[in-house]
Amino acid sequence: MDELEVILVEDDPAVREGSAQALDLMGFKVRDFDSAEPVRDLLRPHCPWVLVSDVRLPGISGLELLQAAHAVDPDLPVILVTGHGDIAMAVQAMHDGAYDFIEKPYSSEQLADVVRRALDKRRLQLEVHALRQRLAHSQGIDAALLGNTAAMRELRRLILDVASQPADVLIYGETGTGKELVARCLHEFSERARHHYVAVNCGAIPETIFESELFGHEAGAFTGAAKRQVGKIEHASEGTLFLDEIESLPLAMQVKLLRVLQERHVVRLGSVQPVPVDLRIVAAAKLDLRELSDQGQFRADLYYRLNLIVLHIPPLRERRDDIPLLFEHFLLDAARRYRRDVPALPATHLHALLRHDWPGNVRELRNAADRYVLGLPGALPGVASASAATASSSASLADQVSGFERSVIDAALRDALGNVATACAALGLPKQTLYHKMQKHGLTAEDYR
Repeated sequence: MDELEVILVEDDPAVREGSAQALDLMGFKVRDFDSAEPVRDLLRPHCPWVLVSDVRLPGISGLELLQAAHAVDPDLPVILVTGHGDIAMAVQAMHDGAYDFIEKPYSSEQLADVVRRALDKRRLQLEVHALRQRLAHSQGIDAALLGNTAAMRELRRLILDVASQPADVLIYGETGTGKELVARCLHEFSERARHHYVAVNCGAIPETIFESELFGHEAGAFTGAAKRQVGKIEHASEGTLFLDEIESLPLAMQVKLLRVLQERHVVRLGSVQPVPVDLRIVAAAKLDLRELSDQGQFRADLYYRLNLIVLHIPPLRERRDDIPLLFEHFLLDAARRYRRDVPALPATHLHALLRHDWPGNVRELRNAADRYVLGLPGALPGVASASAATASSSASLADQVSGFERSVIDAALRDALGNVATACAALGLPKQTLYHKMQKHGLTAEDYR
């Protein structure tokens, strides 16, 4: 995101020069103008600045500039500067959408405080807009498997690298990390995408019918088998068979599955005729299969057969920078499904999302977004009472923004392992500015090394 600017419009040279100089000394980037006309020509949606304008100007007035600005971008924070006799006019302008007003004469600190709050609000607006733009323009695997952290970029690269390979794949990940989504990507971005993708939850099928479900059966193979049934393995031929929670697969079935992996044919119950199958098996596990095999709970030969291409999905707590993007995606999806407006997300609530460890991972985050859109109490972890439709906080905007700023800097320093130069590059901040903000929030680089 571009560095945010303050656009200052003031026709009095002394006031304009003094205000611009004061803001510059306090670290703000300022462009000043003596009339509104050139500023009006600069207006565009989502411009990276806030506007500070005197009400009384030669030519177009500050009120007319406010109207022109909001016609182009209704969210642009506009701060009006008024004389003593213009208070009633300024109050009316607040009703018409002005962010705030300052009465002349004003101190440098007063101007800086209002500008800082307006810039913080603008920064949040632009971040939300950028997230929605990224979601809207995501394509291919970037749209299917969201996340911009290094771990997720590497996972997407690996999926595309191995998707076209014939080898079976083993996926490790905690509950809710998206193991089936990764399996679907392996299928959809391979030549097998034209054929069936068949998912089997090994922990959800009763052991008594597991063999029939997986291998199929002939008519009369057992009581109730009135007709031939094609099993999941045969149905997935030429496509992909996804075996979720493979650590739950009964040992007797592990032997049979190993035979299918080795010989690439299946024999239905009640038959002796092998049926050739051409499929790729993608298995997923929450637990380490090597440890289970050492404990005698999983066949070592099956483990070594599967342990060729291994993908690890990081838990959400290890990629916190992806949380805003994912939550925004889930908000948009939930709002569409429930036919609700997309609720605003105050910075304190976003800060709560970033603090939470998310033991249920992406699935838990999606459920939180659903509850937030529905306005259910306690929708967000760490927020005592959050009604999304009327989300509010007793904290001031400055406190909310400060909390959000601290969490973003904390995440950048954590990703950079305490390397301030790397964090500066990621945040788009000058080193002096980042050090100042770290000092303000009590953060030190040594804590991240």
